[in-house]
Amino acid sequence: MTELRRLGATDLSIAPLVLGGNVFGWTADKTTSFAVLDAFVAGGGTMIDTADVYSAWAPGHKGGESETVIGEWLKASGKRGAVQIATKVGMLPGEGGAKLAPARIAAACDASLTRLGIDTIDLYFAHQDDEDVPQEAALEAFSKLIDAGKIRVVGASNFSAARLKSALDLATAHRLPHYHALQPEYNLVSRRKFEGELQDLCVTHNIGVVPYYGLASGFLTGKYRSNADLSKSVRGGRMQPMIDGKLGVLAAMDSVAEETGATLAQIALAWLAAQPGITAPIASATSVAQMDELTGAMALSLTADQRDRLTLAGA
Repeated sequence: MTELRRLGATDLSIAPLVLGGNVFGWTADKTTSFAVLDAFVAGGGTMIDTADVYSAWAPGHKGGESETVIGEWLKASGKRGAVQIATKVGMLPGEGGAKLAPARIAAACDASLTRLGIDTIDLYFAHQDDEDVPQEAALEAFSKLIDAGKIRVVGASNFSAARLKSALDLATAHRLPHYHALQPEYNLVSRRKFEGELQDLCVTHNIGVVPYYGLASGFLTGKYRSNADLSKSVRGGRMQPMIDGKLGVLAAMDSVAEETGATLAQIALAWLAAQPGITAPIASATSVAQMDELTGAMALSLTADQRDRLTLAGA
């Protein structure tokens, strides 16, 4: 049985891997999405992460596609009681204004609840910071949603250390909800945005961290090792800087793979899960085979020496 981890100071306990829902209704159709979701739960997973803006970037999409698919799966599977649902507000414009305007937060939450077909969102993120809205006003809007039973816990995504600290200070001063979770970009080869002040802040304040891009858009799976590999997917163009400067990380991961029998994806996620402040990394899958591989990361425990070698290689 998967060992659950407490998400910061909240009453949420989650498995050490969060399923990213950005692909649902986009690169994973409804049938595939249902199969991936079933495999995630069967493999011991508990938290599913999505956002109202998923997948507005795709031709013909307007946002909400991922939430709709997840809602249909929840209804068809009857597994609402087995999972926690995290979603976000702040990137999809619509009723009530833009970003984190209080009226937008209220309207977006209702729209997400409708698409998901649930009464309460377990973890509701401010998807990005909004310096045009006073932080106290956004926190008051989240407070009203908590009081109404529409959300349980509030989190922040893509916040700087300074802005997260000011929000925490305001919450304390005005008895408003704290951001109890953070969703930053963080992985073995992208560490500057999180390590240091932001990570220290999360550890000090017991903020549960669920980082995204845990596999660095596929680079940390070993898929891209030379310029000849760049054509393997639409993401290939982003991999040039990695190939030019980060192949040493793959070499270190290959060594750990030989020692453990684990795949590179599992090693990347296990390294993340072992970092200070991290509750669970986020990863997405477009097939059951991928999902089964990723859930295998939850059972992988790297030695201190293996973690140190990986950390040094990715520095």
